[in-house]
Amino acid sequence: MTGYSSKNHSYKGVLGDMESFVDHISDVLQCPITIEDANHRLIAYSTHDERTDPARIKTIIGRRVPEKIINSLWKNGVIPALLAGDEPLRVKSISEVGLGSRVAISIRKNKEVLGFIWALEVENPLAEDDLVYLQQMAQLAKNHLLQLQIRKQQNKEGYQEFYWKLLTGHMLSKDEIDQEFFQLQLNPPKLFSIIVFQFESSIDHNVEKNITYILTTSQRVKIIFYTIDYNKLILFTSPKEENNEQKHGLTNFIELFIKLMKERFNVTNIIGSAGHIYDKYEKVETSYREALNVLDLKERYPNEMNKILSYQDIGIYQYFDILLEKKRKDGIENHSINKLVEYDRQQNNHLLQTLEAYLDFDGNINETAKHLHIHVNTLSYRLKRISAIGDINLKDPIQKLTLYIEMKLSRLM
Repeated sequence: MTGYSSKNHSYKGVLGDMESFVDHISDVLQCPITIEDANHRLIAYSTHDERTDPARIKTIIGRRVPEKIINSLWKNGVIPALLAGDEPLRVKSISEVGLGSRVAISIRKNKEVLGFIWALEVENPLAEDDLVYLQQMAQLAKNHLLQLQIRKQQNKEGYQEFYWKLLTGHMLSKDEIDQEFFQLQLNPPKLFSIIVFQFESSIDHNVEKNITYILTTSQRVKIIFYTIDYNKLILFTSPKEENNEQKHGLTNFIELFIKLMKERFNVTNIIGSAGHIYDKYEKVETSYREALNVLDLKERYPNEMNKILSYQDIGIYQYFDILLEKKRKDGIENHSINKLVEYDRQQNNHLLQTLEAYLDFDGNINETAKHLHIHVNTLSYRLKRISAIGDINLKDPIQKLTLYIEMKLSRLM
C-alpha cells in the first residue's frame, strides 16, 4: 500500500462495534487484523480469505493466543518490546509455531498496556504511512479496551465475596453454591484444588497485573477465581489432566508460574503449594487450609520440604500437629535424644546433627557424608558413638522412624 489518504478511512462511530472496527482497519490496510487484550485474549478479528497463517487460525479457534506462541514471542523479544514502547513493531516469521510476518502495536493508556493490534502481512510489507494509520487506530481502540477493563473489574468484584465464603466455609449448601455459580454465569468444575502462592512482600497493583498476565497465558490449569490476601495469591483451580496426572498438572503449573514470574517480571522468592483435589464444594475450605499447611511446613522445614508442592506429598508431616499435641499433653520425652543432646553440650560435638542428616538421607552413608562435608570413615565413627551413647539400633526401622519424628517435632516446640 502506498498511502491511505485517497481511501475512505473515516472511522467516526465505527468503534461501537469492534468487529466492524477491525474490518475497517483490514479494508484500509488490505490485510487480516486481530485485537487482543493485554493478556492475549482475543477481542475481535477481521474476516480473511485463504491468506492467513496457523497462528491466527489457532488464536481465533481458542479465543486467545496459544501458550506456545506467547512463549516464542517472549523468547524472540517481541512482547518485551511491545510492553516497553508504543511504536509499531515488525515481527519476523516464526515458522516453528506457524507465525507469519506481521506488524504489532500496543494499545496504551499512558504507560499502561491495554492490548495489542496485530496486522498480518500476507503479500506486501506495510508502508510507513500504514504504520502511522495503525498508530491512530491504536489510539481509537483505547476507549473500548478501557470499558472492557471496567466490566472485567466489576465481574471480579462480583465473585470476590462468593469466593471468600467458599474459602472460609461460610457457604456449605450445595444448592447455595450452585445458585451462585449460575448467577455468575459460570459452570462449576467437576474437580478443583486451591493453590496458594506466597510472595516475599505485599502484592501491589503492578505485581497483580503481572500475575494476571501469567494466569491468563500459561493455560496449564483452568483458573476459576483468584483473590489476593496481602502477600498471598489464592487460586481456585480446576486440573486439566485425567486421573493420576491431575496432581502432576497442578505441581507443573506451580513450578511454571514461579519460573515465569522470575524470568519475565523479575519477581522472585515465591513459594507455592496446592491442597488436595476434591469434587465436593464443601471441601473448598479444607483444600485451602491444606495449601496453607504446606506453606507453613515449607517455612519450618525448608530442606525437607524443598521439592514438596502438594499436600498429597507431605506424608507423615500432615500428622505433626496431632503428634505434637499428644507429646505436650503427655510430657513424652525421648531418652536417646536427651542423651545425645547432653553429650553434644558437654563435648561440644555434633552427634545429634549427624543422626538427623543420616535419617534425612535414609541411611545413605555417602550422601550423608557429602552433606556434612566429612569423610565416610568419620561418619562411620560418629554413627558408632551415636549407637553407643543413645542406646540406638540404627538397623531397627521403628527406632529410626521414631527418632526422625522426634527431631522434626522438636523444631515446632
